[in-house]
Amino acid sequence: MATTLAHQLANFGCSLRFNDLSKEVVHEVKRRVIDSIGCALGAWNEDPCKIARKVSLDFSAKRGSTIIGTRHKAPPDWAAFANGCCIRYFDYNDTYLSKEPAHPSDNIAATLAIAESLGSSGREFITATALAYEVQCRLCDAASIRARGWDHPTYGDFSTALGCANLMKLNAEKTRHAVNIAGVACAAMRQARVGELSHWKGVAFANAARHGVYSALLARAGMTGPAPIFEGQMGFEKQLGVALGNVGEKFVKRPDAKTPNEGTAAMILNTSIKYWPAEYHSQSAVEAALFLRKSIRNVGDVKGMVIESHDASVDIIGSEPEKWRPETRETADHSLPYIAAIALIDGEVTEKQFQPKRFTDSAIWKFLENVKVGRNDELSGLYPSAVANIVHVDLKDGRRLTKRVDYPLGHAKNRLKDVEVEGKFRALVEPKLGKPRAKKIIDLAWHLDRSANVDALLKACVMK
Repeated sequence: MATTLAHQLANFGCSLRFNDLSKEVVHEVKRRVIDSIGCALGAWNEDPCKIARKVSLDFSAKRGSTIIGTRHKAPPDWAAFANGCCIRYFDYNDTYLSKEPAHPSDNIAATLAIAESLGSSGREFITATALAYEVQCRLCDAASIRARGWDHPTYGDFSTALGCANLMKLNAEKTRHAVNIAGVACAAMRQARVGELSHWKGVAFANAARHGVYSALLARAGMTGPAPIFEGQMGFEKQLGVALGNVGEKFVKRPDAKTPNEGTAAMILNTSIKYWPAEYHSQSAVEAALFLRKSIRNVGDVKGMVIESHDASVDIIGSEPEKWRPETRETADHSLPYIAAIALIDGEVTEKQFQPKRFTDSAIWKFLENVKVGRNDELSGLYPSAVANIVHVDLKDGRRLTKRVDYPLGHAKNRLKDVEVEGKFRALVEPKLGKPRAKKIIDLAWHLDRSANVDALLKACVMK
């Protein structure tokens, strides 16, 4: 029993401290906090975010957590849900590509909620967030679950529970039970991400975050959970049909690492920030289409478009018929043909391109009839190290324009500069809060490691 994955996770999770982290990891957590708050405030008025906020505002708690954009404190699990909806909904927060794709900044809604509830320091919040990234990304490396019908937020129950347990300073035994409780009811169905997509596509991880917080709270109070949760006769591996192998051996401290990316809880350094508000596998197609747009005098000169992509991209965002006739925002921002085509047509990909009047335009649907998506074995072989797309634009005069992009702007191998992260934040937040308040949030995030708590950061986000 002492060698189960839950034991290994618990031992690592409850022992990790700020001083174990490299300066690069600390800095990257700050960047992701800026990025995630920008995404959250940018999506604040979207329907599922308003729905989650409406439900959460009905409940209050003395040791609660702030619903972002308000002064109201709800129970931490409800705050994690409401804030997680906002962080995720625009499909603009960060990404990790592996055997199972993920959006690891989804974890921030949970660690931020518990950090505020406990009055944790900025350093403690940073540590718990780095831990949650580490756990989710390592599990994504271990096994894919989407092909078996399960959704990636399934791994998020474990990562958020461990991040919260770290903030609560639970011992190894209670931390293990937080993992056990999180795991026994964590399976999220992949149906959230296929067919005609709904609000739930953008809030599925928020629900995992809520459950991770809840699991840690129960474990802190003494609730026990079933074990062994991963290896058991009816456990996680059996039920989801995956083998996690020796992933537990990855959860160790690495004080003598030769590079920052190999250091303790450093998986965040291998994740990517989105530069455009669309599903990550389309990012390189967007960049390619925007490049080609500069060479086209008039979109009316375009006869058709061909996108060569890798298997994961085709399977997730480029194969179902709904992708060629998107009727919801969730389908549009998960449609490779639409995203690439609209980049070519409009010369930009912003929130405007995901408004119903744009993606249901009959002229756009007509254009999409001549957009083809195909698999490219070479690009598939590069994945997930690269997330490559080749875009061909065929013109009516017989010419073909082609652009290939392997590492889109924001990829871990083509990182955004700090000023570009700030620029993305400002574009999302300044229209709502103005320049001075947007700058204040940025400044507070950059100084998190010197902050006594996270209260000022959340107060700065109040909508007026």
